Amino acid sequence: MNYIWDLLVRSGRAGMKRSDIHFVPAKVYSPYMELSHADLNAAAVEQEVEVNPYYRFYDIFRDLFDPNNAEDSELRETLFDLIIHFLAELDLMQGMNKREYQIRFTLREMQEGVFGERIRQRLKLFGREEQEVIAGHVLRLFDTGEAVHLLRELLVRMFPRSTLYANCEDKDELLLYIGEEERPETREKLELILELFLPVRFETEIYWKRHFGIIDVDHTMVQDCIALY
Repeated sequence: MNYIWDLLVRSGRAGMKRSDIHFVPAKVYSPYMELSHADLNAAAVEQEVEVNPYYRFYDIFRDLFDPNNAEDSELRETLFDLIIHFLAELDLMQGMNKREYQIRFTLREMQEGVFGERIRQRLKLFGREEQEVIAGHVLRLFDTGEAVHLLRELLVRMFPRSTLYANCEDKDELLLYIGEEERPETREKLELILELFLPVRFETEIYWKRHFGIIDVDHTMVQDCIALY
């Protein structure tokens, strides 16, 4: 980590609120780094972060911490914290493209319950990156209407051992093999994905830990480990 925007990205991934971070001017710092960590290899985000204000923002801060000025230090440090937060937010927005803005707007609507209360509650079970992936797939669903393709893609992303089978010979049916033990949290996650992406006309059969047997596919035909279909 060297830049203030990098710090905010990491704090978001760690589930930390930006308002919990307090920026303070570093007393000792490298002229080649914006953040002044005691440990240069630190990966965790601490609540109080020392910043070299002259690394990129010399024009803004050159007069704020004049060594000859000892008055109103508390006010100046509070102002420093506010300005650095503002500059870090600008950094983040400048690095985003149109699609990333759309994903954030969609995710915010899901978190506010626009997609329904169940979606809002179940979305909390996913990490921040997973939530953004779901919001991105929702946008792709609006653009393409390829619900089954997006459902399969998202299932593999969230449950790496999962497989989706389609049986459309005599009825519209999807067989979902998840490849994990069924737990309340896992089921809630699956329910969110199905609620968003499963087309209404499809029936589903869900297989959690045990796969149904497929002739000539040896790993599905293990004795005492076969689910019936």
